[in-house]
Amino acid sequence: MARMGSWFGRAWRWLLGAAVGFAVFSALAVLTLRWINPPISSFMLQAWVGSLFDDSRGFKLDHRWVDLDRISPNLALAVVASEDQKFPEHWGFDVEAIEKAYRMNRHSHHIRGASTITQQVSKNLFLWSGRSYFRKGLESYFTVLAESFLPKRRILELYLNIAEFGDGIYGAEAAAQRLFHKPAYRLTRSDAALLAAVLPNPKVFHANAPSAFIERRRAWILAQMRDLGGPEMLGEIDAYPARAKR
Repeated sequence: MARMGSWFGRAWRWLLGAAVGFAVFSALAVLTLRWINPPISSFMLQAWVGSLFDDSRGFKLDHRWVDLDRISPNLALAVVASEDQKFPEHWGFDVEAIEKAYRMNRHSHHIRGASTITQQVSKNLFLWSGRSYFRKGLESYFTVLAESFLPKRRILELYLNIAEFGDGIYGAEAAAQRLFHKPAYRLTRSDAALLAAVLPNPKVFHANAPSAFIERRRAWILAQMRDLGGPEMLGEIDAYPARAKR
């Protein structure tokens, strides 16, 4: 009994130490994102590793970091309009959207998500794809850290630089150059709405060859952008420079 008690004591101390170590390491990892641009995300790394074992798609990773003031506010507004309209005001979670998704998913075979931009940044940078309560719990944990340590402007900058806009195309600059042959700061409203329209499944949908569904989604996003008040509304996000081409 004494040996068993000693073993449980050591195991408990090891687990406690591991938990504290993970908490400290993860908090520091998120905090450093205030000043350091991540060279790669977890999702990019997984896609690249996957391509090593299956080169049938001819996968090529294209990621080019640019600062937020070198990305058209049109794209920032488009992703907020399409992905997370309460982004300037929430603390990482859109409770209303979560409740709506829960009600719809109870009566549908097509799972509807309710992830905010902050949740997507947390997942893409640190976690893996797939659905499980464990992964969702970690996503929520990193979301709380991101909202606690990072300004909204920085979270948006991270999102626009790591989001996948096409198969292997990550970030606004790579997407603008590859799909529209222009730098990200020159993206028009129409360009931006197309890029935002493919975000739910960028491996299937193509901004440079939009289907009828993507064209309809672009029209909806453009309407939402107008309803939100145009790029000027981004001034609410830590003084984002609200200038854009029409």
